[in-house]
Parts: sequence; structure tokens; C-alpha cells
Amino acid sequence: MYMGSKMYDILKWIAQYLLPALGTLYFALANIWGLAYGEQVVGTITAIDTFLGLLLGISSIQYNKYKLLDEDI
Repeated sequence: MYMGSKMYDILKWIAQYLLPALGTLYFALANIWGLAYGEQVVGTITAIDTFLGLLLGISSIQYNKYKLLDEDI
């Protein structure tokens, strides 16, 4: 799987900052204001974030592997 560096940087920012912050915000507000499905929403956000982290990790490994192959040539 190949993605450009700009797409990688955007997805990495989403995975590292946006989704964890969104999950934390909803969890806090759900407890304060009694919003519905707090655990389900946060669990879903966490699952998506974990899967996105996996995809980014795979992309990073493949990029580094091809980078090393290019240096050897």
C-alpha cells in the first residue's frame, strides 16, 4: 500500500491528535451532560484510531523497506 507523504502526514495527525482528543472530549461531555452511548462512541473512535494506526504502520514499514532498496541500487 502506497500513499503520498502529504496524505500520510494528514492521516498521522488525525490518528495521533484528532481522534484521541475527540474520544476524550465526548467521554468527558457524556459523563458531565449525560449524553447517550458514551462507552460505545469512545470504543468506536478507539477502534477506528487503532486500525488507522495499523495502516500507517504498514505504510511506514513499506516506505522504509523501499527506501533501503533504493539506496542499495
